[in-house]
Amino acid sequence: MNLLSVENLYKAYGDKQLFSGISFGIEQGQRAALVARNGAGKSTLLNILAGGDIADSGNVTFRNDIAVSFLEQEPAFNADDTVYRALFHSENDMQKAISAYEIALEKQEENPSEENQKLLGEAIEMVEAQDAWNYETKVKQILSSLNIHHLEQKVSSLSGGERKRLALARVLIEEPELLIMDEPTNHLDLDMIEWLENYFIRNDVSLLLVTHDRYFLDNVCTDILELDNGKLYRYRGNYEYFIEKKADREMNESKELERTKNLYRRELEWVRRMPKARTTKSKARVDQFDKISESFAGRKKQEELKLQVKMSRVGGKILELKKVRKSYDHKVILDGFDYTFKKGERIGIAGKNGAGKTTFLNIITGLEQPDSGKINVGETIVFGYYSQKGIVMKDDKRVIEVVKEVGDYIPMGDGTKLLPSQLLQLFQFPPEMQYTYVSKLSGGEKKRLYLLTVLMKNPNFLVLDEPTNDLDLITLSTLEQFLLDFQGCLLMVSHDRYFMDKLADQLFILEGNGVVKNYIGSYTEYREEEKEKKKLETKTEVKQEPKPAEEIIKDIPAKRKMTNKERFEFQNLDKEIATLEKQKIELTEKLVSGMSDHKELSEVSNKLGETTHLLDAKQLRWLELSEMEM
Repeated sequence: MNLLSVENLYKAYGDKQLFSGISFGIEQGQRAALVARNGAGKSTLLNILAGGDIADSGNVTFRNDIAVSFLEQEPAFNADDTVYRALFHSENDMQKAISAYEIALEKQEENPSEENQKLLGEAIEMVEAQDAWNYETKVKQILSSLNIHHLEQKVSSLSGGERKRLALARVLIEEPELLIMDEPTNHLDLDMIEWLENYFIRNDVSLLLVTHDRYFLDNVCTDILELDNGKLYRYRGNYEYFIEKKADREMNESKELERTKNLYRRELEWVRRMPKARTTKSKARVDQFDKISESFAGRKKQEELKLQVKMSRVGGKILELKKVRKSYDHKVILDGFDYTFKKGERIGIAGKNGAGKTTFLNIITGLEQPDSGKINVGETIVFGYYSQKGIVMKDDKRVIEVVKEVGDYIPMGDGTKLLPSQLLQLFQFPPEMQYTYVSKLSGGEKKRLYLLTVLMKNPNFLVLDEPTNDLDLITLSTLEQFLLDFQGCLLMVSHDRYFMDKLADQLFILEGNGVVKNYIGSYTEYREEEKEKKKLETKTEVKQEPKPAEEIIKDIPAKRKMTNKERFEFQNLDKEIATLEKQKIELTEKLVSGMSDHKELSEVSNKLGETTHLLDAKQLRWLELSEMEM
């Protein structure tokens, strides 16, 4: 059953047609990704679905009575709201119950009184009526995983990345039947992205999203919707399947394109020879020529990005960091960091949000000074720094004017020189776009233009801070190929695991408190090693020798009284445990009944595992609470 149906949607801005006659649907349980080149209309389509824009024609229909949540690329909040109010803003009854409970509990703890106790009792009844205790646990898990704390601070005090995570947490807390998201992984660190992948798969969320994260596409998505030349193509599979089938489609189209080009060539030759006095027959052929011309223009394969810029000469000395220290207030970023860069090194920087990755890059490039230590840069080194902030491009400037401000030409690796107009064409800015105002460009097109200005400086040491944000998959692929061929040093921060795995030979892991770990290998290899270490540590803890009885007695904390919330939880655990035990028996009987349906067998097996895990947790919690003083 479709949660969303889109029929014959058409949208254009002036002479620029974004899409025409596109139709698709999202069914329950499907996780579909929308992919396209920058400027093709991805965000516009999502905006139409969200009601922020209107299609020129066509219909958008959501199934009656379903909850739909939207995550915008640049989420808007009331600046005067607290984080807590921004999170619990909907009319969802369960959210109301949890919100009322948390407020009543805070009041009672701050000022114990009969009135506040009564309010708390009423709030507990609301939570119980909505069966919302498990929901509260889920909310806390979401906030913890996305590193959202200090719920009383104002939204106006948050950074752009913190606001994006707040918006993501809000839509997850709403638990909609359909979730529509624009670049959900932007501003998330790698741990958060992996958690989000598992969250979507574990909770079987129905999704329509725009993302450039190829591992995310491969691990999460069941369908790919490609918007290409105003048409929509659907691929029922993950990113790997999409790449394979897209190649097949383009190969078939190229055969047809070659036939069209030959026909176009013959018709063009005839039109040029044709006498001026046109007969009815010749006029019909001219009309046919016009149709073929339109067909050829519409199907002409877009020129892919080819980057072969000339690199400045590299001398023997590149970059040395000696005993470099940097901190802000009580937060230590680097504590005596030493490293000597060698020619051609390709290093990725990883670490949690706030660990200081951008600060590290700023110190390398001289935009920030260390508190102590020495940074020696080789005389021949030319940095090309692609920062998250980018450059300030005035909206009233034309695209070609932005490039001309950097230089009149760019030397290429083969000794030739390219003029700004030629260079722009290589960066997918055709002549008709080169005189477009910057204000008319999409977010991805602005990033592509900024990347062009960085490479025009012929750097031999590239420093890239989140270069993959807002770039389409075609641009990403060609940028990666350029970086693989780049002979200089490469230092990059990226939350795109595919990008990091493909380009980085080693990693600097910012572990916090000034510790920087140097790891030789890819990011995926690093993550797998870390997971294995945690497993071994867990096993070691289990196998530890038991402590003497007197030490165990010393370690036992003094009993404390239950809070009102814990008392209520304890009273309900018996019922929950009994229900789970019954479910476990029923699922076990179903599993051994000899069912032949493989899909159903898998679902029952997974459900039994989840139920057993939850039952164990509830029983352990019952034991913990029973030890407290009633």
